[in-house]
Amino acid sequence: MLTYHYIDPIALKFGPITIYWYGLMYLIGFLGAFGCCYQSRLAQSTPWKTDEIMDLFFYAAWGVILGGTWGYLLFYDPQMFLQDPLRALRFWEAGRSFHGGLLGVVIALMIFARVHKRALLDIGDFIAPAVPIGLATGRVGNFINGELWGRVTDMPWGIVFPGAGSLPRHPSQLYEFGTEGVGLFIILYWYTRKPRPRGAASGLFLAGYGVFRFLVEFFREPDADQGYLALGWVTKGQVLSLPMILIGLVILFYAYQNRQLNRR
Repeated sequence: MLTYHYIDPIALKFGPITIYWYGLMYLIGFLGAFGCCYQSRLAQSTPWKTDEIMDLFFYAAWGVILGGTWGYLLFYDPQMFLQDPLRALRFWEAGRSFHGGLLGVVIALMIFARVHKRALLDIGDFIAPAVPIGLATGRVGNFINGELWGRVTDMPWGIVFPGAGSLPRHPSQLYEFGTEGVGLFIILYWYTRKPRPRGAASGLFLAGYGVFRFLVEFFREPDADQGYLALGWVTKGQVLSLPMILIGLVILFYAYQNRQLNRR
């Protein structure tokens, strides 16, 4: 028996005001990540103040919004930008790229580090365990919207998504929820319960997300305008995830090398 996707994307409606599940998931993700950081603030070698955390999330939010929009135009639809350059300013329209959002957050954190005179890796280590919360809620939003569906499957949990044809597909949004979201959160939460070398948590997040995203891409349907880039199975998401894995492993390596050097 096939399962059909029939979730209403509208969560609440009050007269002319409409609240969508997708936007609500973003809000829940930010609040959850903020709560995680607030709870762990006193465990840091340099304790964070509440107003600093609020400021940090303000910077990060704009990094996600602008970076996600610009990354989508750069990585997935540069033709749209060439035809309509002002599209880069209409960040409320559909079209987001996680990898672009990540770059936007990194730039935002660099600015925050300069303003608040904190080390960038310290900021990354502080926020890394909380990021998967936002990733998890974002994927739930994708599932509710019936977008970013998976490849055709004959598995019993396959879902028929509106606009994706009549064949059941992998609910790849839920795979990403379980791996990049819940799984990565558990790994980072466990890992950061004890003091680690500076940069280690940041490196583990980058490498962990890259690996999970690379694997889930085997089940996720590529964007129609992208297709497979090579060998009949390599996707744009996998290509963009490889540098994350490499950079994350390099940061992890140097983090532990520096700790060893510091102990001498």
